[in-house]
Amino acid sequence: MDALTRLFEPGHALGLLAWSPPDGWGQVFAIGLLHSMEVAVGAYALGLVIGIIGAFSKLYGGEILRDLFSVYTTVVRAVPELVEILILFYLVPQLINSILLSMGYDRITLPPLLVGIIVLGVVVGAYMTEVLRGAILAVPHGQIEAARAYGMPPVMIARRITFPQMMANAIPGMANLWLNATKDTALLAVIGFNELTLTTLQAAGTTKSYFLFFIAAGTLYMIISILSGRFFAALERWARKGQPAVGRGGAI
Repeated sequence: MDALTRLFEPGHALGLLAWSPPDGWGQVFAIGLLHSMEVAVGAYALGLVIGIIGAFSKLYGGEILRDLFSVYTTVVRAVPELVEILILFYLVPQLINSILLSMGYDRITLPPLLVGIIVLGVVVGAYMTEVLRGAILAVPHGQIEAARAYGMPPVMIARRITFPQMMANAIPGMANLWLNATKDTALLAVIGFNELTLTTLQAAGTTKSYFLFFIAAGTLYMIISILSGRFFAALERWARKGQPAVGRGGAI
């Protein structure tokens, strides 16, 4: 333990990762990681809501809803995410302020955290829509028809037949979207949001220890990936309980 402690003392290369400022950047790193996770969780939750609405709208909605979500998913998946982030970062606050000004309210400044969540949530929502739509289509239609023949109402069919099997099919794709959301937070560095990647750039630029800090950031992203993989693998095993075995692979 003493040897490990000495590695993070001032004067040693790893001392730059110590918790206490001004020599150690550990606390700053932790704040950047926290900001990244806040954006990732918020964007994923928003994307899940958009995905559920979009999937059911494209499958069971009217012609207008289907067309709107078809355009939305096509455009978002076709345009590079960095370009979408730059467009939405400037467009979302402008739209909100335009609405407020038209209603007689004053202009507001949106917190970067909220803008980051909205921007990434819109991106995640497009992919989530297609993941959930495909999962719903994978549910055997004969089971739904049998449930209707037994007189089950639509809500009961969704709760007992569609939703359980849909989740089992959707979790692998949802896991990939979560990992994409955690990594896409790095793109927010271009708009000045103080997440892990921007913190890494600042620390590396200040200390000139680029290798050390980028390895540290990559390690943190790897830890998040491993923990997330274990969580979604356990979630998939739970969702497939009672279903035929599909192999030993996890959700990721």
